[in-house]
Amino acid sequence: MSALAARRAPSALSARAGTLLLSLLLGAASVLGFAPFYWWPVPIAALTGLAWLIQHSATPRRAAFLGLAFGLGYFVTGVSWVFVSMHRYGGMSVPLASFATLFFCTYLALFPAAAAWVARRARSDGARLALAFPAAWALTEWVRGWMFTGFPWLAVGYAQSPGGPLSGFAPIVGAYGVSLLSALSAGLLVWWSPWRALPRNGVGTRAVFLHPAAAILAAVWLGAFALKPVAWTAPEGAPVSVSLIQGNIEQEMKWRPERAQSSLDAYLQLALASDSRLILLPETALPVFNVDIPAAYLGLLKTHAQRRGGDILLGVPEYVPPGRERKPGGTEEGPGEAPGVPDGEGRYYNSVMSYGASPTQVYRKHHLVPFGDYFPRWFFVTWVMSALDIPMSSFSRGDARQQPLAVAGLRVAANICYEDVFGEEIIRQLPAATVLANFTNDAWWGDSAASEQHLQMSQMRAQETGRYMLRATNTGVTAIIDQRGRVLESAPEFAVAVVEGGVQGFSGSTPYVRWGNWPFLAIAAAMLLALLRFR
Repeated sequence: MSALAARRAPSALSARAGTLLLSLLLGAASVLGFAPFYWWPVPIAALTGLAWLIQHSATPRRAAFLGLAFGLGYFVTGVSWVFVSMHRYGGMSVPLASFATLFFCTYLALFPAAAAWVARRARSDGARLALAFPAAWALTEWVRGWMFTGFPWLAVGYAQSPGGPLSGFAPIVGAYGVSLLSALSAGLLVWWSPWRALPRNGVGTRAVFLHPAAAILAAVWLGAFALKPVAWTAPEGAPVSVSLIQGNIEQEMKWRPERAQSSLDAYLQLALASDSRLILLPETALPVFNVDIPAAYLGLLKTHAQRRGGDILLGVPEYVPPGRERKPGGTEEGPGEAPGVPDGEGRYYNSVMSYGASPTQVYRKHHLVPFGDYFPRWFFVTWVMSALDIPMSSFSRGDARQQPLAVAGLRVAANICYEDVFGEEIIRQLPAATVLANFTNDAWWGDSAASEQHLQMSQMRAQETGRYMLRATNTGVTAIIDQRGRVLESAPEFAVAVVEGGVQGFSGSTPYVRWGNWPFLAIAAAMLLALLRFR
């Protein structure tokens, strides 16, 4: 090796390390776009930096490493709260929980790595980059949202909710479509590169702003601003008074038998003190099976609701003995898929039940959380099963399509825990439902940003569907969200609180309610096909 080559080798290695570090920092900075910060321009700026690095990477393999570094910074910073769930509440040792968290974040980082590889493999430069990068990024986010039961947390589109201009497209193309437009903005900025093309003396300025990328970028953002005030749905009926009860039961104490009675008493007192027509209690608020709740206790709740011509919706673990399995509507139900529950032993459901002036109705959670709601038999990391100690983790799966709960003059599309992060599943109860309601227990995540991030995804669901979203949580964030994703009323986290206000029912269908993710998928596919035009 010549002396010149020997000097260049360390320089090249340090340059590669520098770009990997920059990509890592860009990924970490992207988290500022999400709750509780809501700095929506940051992810677009970070994606612009990543797209520029991809364009200048020597090979698709190096681009994939850049995407992996970006993803590690993104997810280690944004979802490392899973460590709290596994260690503090799941009983894992610190080393094992740390390894599992890093393993999980590395798995998630593979999706940005795949997007970067695809973008560079398409020989991305100029217009090709503006097509390949956003399509690959958004499609890998979509795949992440359903592969291995799905984990769509921190999809870039959520950063635009509720105040980001691009959320104006949410009722049309949903969260993934907004991700596509966010990444498209980044790709167009790299293609345009106005910071590089603008002459210092002002000569040629007009040509810079007549660049095709500038025109497309302007059309996207002007369209977003124009769509923001559009009302896709219309009010139905009069507003209904609502109380959302936040019991703030410590997760460590929630399932201890000696604390069950105190939890029952606490929620009973809070419910009886409410004068609202509709009262919501969070996920598994009553830490006993429905068949073990004293009849007198349920009688007090039902009578209280009936006096106001309303209803109480409460989260409770439901047990259905063998041979008595029925759908919430009352028809016989087949065996179905019940992960974690052997046949012949009855079924256990994570449910929401109504009591009051309307007939008793049930919603059963369909999208179960691996290791939280059940232990997956297919999962290859068997040591996780033995290392975790999570109560109530053998639930059966409810029907994929259930009817809204007709209560207090509203039709409520109930969803439990993180079911509300799957927009394509929420719309199954629409347009029949007039209101959305999330029943969750976010205490699993401790004092982290996860609860605020979950709130932001609920805000996106409200924007996609044009409906109010009610959030009843154990420790926060309990909130009333209007049809534009704005938080009208909320309670502080980790406090006993009752959020009271009015909820307006809405009818009608947004384009997203009608077509789900299909428009987004069609646009992304068309962008990839258009790459053939730019060979």
